[in-house]
Amino acid sequence: MDVYYTIVQNTSLKDMPKWFKATSLLLFTAIVSLILAMCTMLFMYGPNMVIRYGY
Repeated sequence: MDVYYTIVQNTSLKDMPKWFKATSLLLFTAIVSLILAMCTMLFMYGPNMVIRYGY
C-alpha cells in the first residue's frame, strides 16, 4: 500500500475524490492485466499461428 500512496501523492490524483482514484487504479490494472494476458498468449501460441498479410 505504501507504493500506492506514493504514486497517488506524486501524481495529479492526490486532489481527486476517492471514487476517481479507485476508478483510475482499476482501469490501469485492467489494461496492464490485458496486456500481460495478450503477451502470454502470443508467446504460447505465436509460433503456431499463420499470419497472412493482404487486402
